Amino acid sequence: MFGKILKIENKLLQMENLSKKIQSNLINYHVIFEDQSYKIVGEILGMTEEIITILLIGQIENNCFIEGDIKFPTTNSQCRIIYKQELEMIIGKQDYTQIDNVLIGSSALYNGYYVTAKINDLLTKHLAIIGNSGCGKSCGVASIIQNLFYYNQKPPKNVHMVIFDVYGEYHTALTKINAMSGINVKYYTTKTQLVEDTTEIVSIPAYFLEVDDLALLLNVNDHTLLPILEKTLQYVKIFKSAGGKSIEYKNSIIANTLLDIIGSGKSSVQLADQIISILNQFNTPDLNLESPIVQPGYTRTLKQCLNIDANGKMGALQFIIEFLNGFVRIQNFEVDNEEIAYDLEDIYDALEFALMSEGMLNNVSLYEKANDLRVRLHSILNSGERKYFEYKGSYIQKEQFVKSMFLTSMNEYAQLLNMNFNYVDDRFAKILTKLYMKLFFNFATSLKDRASFPIHVILEEAHRYVQNDNDIDILGYNIFDRITKEGRKYGLILCFVTQRPSELSTTSLSQCSNFIIFRTFYPEDLNVVISMSSNLSEQQMDKLKTLQPGTALVFGSAFQTPLLTKFRLPDPLPKSTNVNLESIWYED
Repeated sequence: MFGKILKIENKLLQMENLSKKIQSNLINYHVIFEDQSYKIVGEILGMTEEIITILLIGQIENNCFIEGDIKFPTTNSQCRIIYKQELEMIIGKQDYTQIDNVLIGSSALYNGYYVTAKINDLLTKHLAIIGNSGCGKSCGVASIIQNLFYYNQKPPKNVHMVIFDVYGEYHTALTKINAMSGINVKYYTTKTQLVEDTTEIVSIPAYFLEVDDLALLLNVNDHTLLPILEKTLQYVKIFKSAGGKSIEYKNSIIANTLLDIIGSGKSSVQLADQIISILNQFNTPDLNLESPIVQPGYTRTLKQCLNIDANGKMGALQFIIEFLNGFVRIQNFEVDNEEIAYDLEDIYDALEFALMSEGMLNNVSLYEKANDLRVRLHSILNSGERKYFEYKGSYIQKEQFVKSMFLTSMNEYAQLLNMNFNYVDDRFAKILTKLYMKLFFNFATSLKDRASFPIHVILEEAHRYVQNDNDIDILGYNIFDRITKEGRKYGLILCFVTQRPSELSTTSLSQCSNFIIFRTFYPEDLNVVISMSSNLSEQQMDKLKTLQPGTALVFGSAFQTPLLTKFRLPDPLPKSTNVNLESIWYED
């Protein structure tokens, strides 16, 4: 069949077709050019009655396939179809029950052969799964997860896998795994009315929120507002600390604010109105409108001292100033106990004091801008979103909290977490996802024994969260970009599942080492795929536009060369199939 070599140009080789037959079933098959000391591997790209066109993809040396055109065949090289033993060097070991191997799917070219990958090559690096809607991404994800547990001779009982399930698709796909001995799946949901006892409501203790977390939660788009949030978190710990120092600090903030107002040069009527307004909202047992102010010969309340005489003057103003100056002005106040639990309402209270202490009340333009923080937090407090920051247990540290996420209600170890975000809008789902990712990242980087608690995170519809947004301008970083650049060495690995890679953060996507590409035909998305690998041929790129559902092109560090792979249908299926109009439209 294979005659003499006619032409070699770059990686393309043309040779005689001795059989004079067009055997289309051999297209994309691998061939070996065998010389005395080495073997060169090629892939059949096309065939006419006269010529066979072959793409050179690498060589086999010391029983190992090396991708790349290291050498070229000579005129003496004998060409033949690849042997089974050689094929395994390219598509992976066929025994996928070994603990170091994971089944990906079946070879789309070689009937009866499987595509496998070494676990360390596939799952210690970030992964991107890409494809248009309805191409089989969710089934592919579910299939790989099930393969890890179904077929491995020793199920991975120490795995920590988190699925951010934006549509609630994976619950059923994980039920069979959950029934395995020693394996547990823990379900979280954003549905505040629980139906199942085995499901918990997604929640993060409010006292976990740091400055940048609050900035995300309150949609801060101006970095000059961050100092207000810093002061808010300082105040909330002070106000929630035990002892009288909390009241003393509040007295100082209120007194200083009122003194600033008095010194602002406003009219007596304006001063009286503003002081009354503030003390109606902010007051303590020591400092309020009914606080007694002792004057020579008699005592009046602070409110009475605000009275305006016939000349429009506030006659007792000096006594008010002396009274306010009597409160100790605390410059620094250290909280003795850092383990202080508080909720969103406490943060709201502290935020109002922060706005007051920053002198915002005397600057209308600054106050309006900063007041948006208060309005947004107030909106959350009066919505169902507040429930996601309520933690009913006693004070818990972040490390304990993350570890407790992987424990069931029976205190058994849970290998898989299914986070169902189907009941919140995109904006809030994005916030929750970023908060959890930062929590996982801080946990992973704080471990004394690096990478001793690896966490694998699967982000469905990743383009909804992992974007080129303005986080880096406001906070100085994007949490997904930081994790993709730094998380791998700490054992925090991400898997992006998306139908629009062009909308994904370019930095995050650039850090992925492995790719599973289902049918993709949008030009912008195809350009992204092309940029991810220099080893994809034009023929392979053309195939991506017409791949059947459930078939993907896999490539990256876990695969020796780009491989067309058929994913098996998962059992059970995720709830991601298309609507069946026949059964609905014509049901009796």
